[in-house]
Amino acid sequence: MADARPLDEQLCFSLYSASMAVGRAYKPLLDAIGITYPQYLVLHALWEQDARTIGAIAERLALESSTVTPLVKRLEAAGHVTRQRNPDDERKVRVLLTDSGRALRQRCGCLAEELVARSGLSLDQLASLNRQVAALRSALASNPQS
Repeated sequence: MADARPLDEQLCFSLYSASMAVGRAYKPLLDAIGITYPQYLVLHALWEQDARTIGAIAERLALESSTVTPLVKRLEAAGHVTRQRNPDDERKVRVLLTDSGRALRQRCGCLAEELVARSGLSLDQLASLNRQVAALRSALASNPQS
């Protein structure tokens, strides 16, 4: 059995620790707005397309519906979204942005600027990195383990 490579040489650790660093960079800004990073992701999915179902939000975020539901409930309690049962299929719940939820979009615009400023990377470098990570995610998702 080969010796394990040091953590700093393992892609999985680099991706994990980079994700944690991004979360730490965003946290003060999101705290000021009163939402968590997972709630931000739900809102972002709705800014892309309002009135998505819980299942569609979960699919967009690569999460389980059971993970998204409590996030949506907290966003609803804060007045950022409302939930409505689909009249054609009572099992489906649509999530709609409120005026407050739409207004948060402008306040969250500074997140990307913060990441650029703190990273020291150019917009082109960050875009290239994003494409590479997205390609890796896509490749891994399309080739599940047997």
